[in-house]
Amino acid sequence: MVSAYGGLPGGVAVSRLCVYDWAAADGLHGGTPHLHLVCSEGYVVTGGRGAVQTLTASGYEVTPLAPGTVAWFTPGTVHRLVNEGDLRITVLMQNSGLPEAGDAVLTLPPRYLTDPETYAAATTIPADAPEAEQERFARARRDLALEGYRALCEADGPEVLAAFHRAAAALVRPRLTEWRERWLRGAQAAAEATGEQLDRLADGDVSHLAGAAVRSEQPSVHGKFGMCGRLDVYRQGVTDRP
Repeated sequence: MVSAYGGLPGGVAVSRLCVYDWAAADGLHGGTPHLHLVCSEGYVVTGGRGAVQTLTASGYEVTPLAPGTVAWFTPGTVHRLVNEGDLRITVLMQNSGLPEAGDAVLTLPPRYLTDPETYAAATTIPADAPEAEQERFARARRDLALEGYRALCEADGPEVLAAFHRAAAALVRPRLTEWRERWLRGAQAAAEATGEQLDRLADGDVSHLAGAAVRSEQPSVHGKFGMCGRLDVYRQGVTDRP
């Protein structure tokens, strides 16, 4: 029997993003710098203009973003979205469910990266707070992450970035068992289903085609305060979204 998988193709997750237009201390407008530990991220720019600043062991880069641009980066890439005018993006995330389960660490100063409780206190937006309070908190954590981001960008040599990588890995280590379970139900299940279909076709068995289905949906959440901007969130591509 072909493995059951009902998520988006390849186990990805999709969201619509309106990048924050909040001014920062350096005069730029945009979101909160962070990295992902096991998920690649892709941008399909649908409107406006801006850029994504990235920092890796290979150095600092700026990638311009305009309608029609497709840009993506792999785990470990520190990234900051800059809004130069109504920047809107469709975001594709590898391993649906993992980003929502904590596969993102903000570039806070080291004093906030010492343990999961300290980090959570500085980054978790109260879900039951009024919208104005949520926005205040999102702005404050963005500015705090920019403080740590500037230190990473200005560091002389690779050790400061490497230390941030180690701190980020230590923060998420307690969640790895849960992440593996989500990956098994999501992206891994999608890949296994394809493998089984290939095996069936090789045997001349086309029975799985009779189970073809069409699905669609509207966002389940509108305007959520995300790390980079306001998010419209879809459930279909996500396994057990919390």
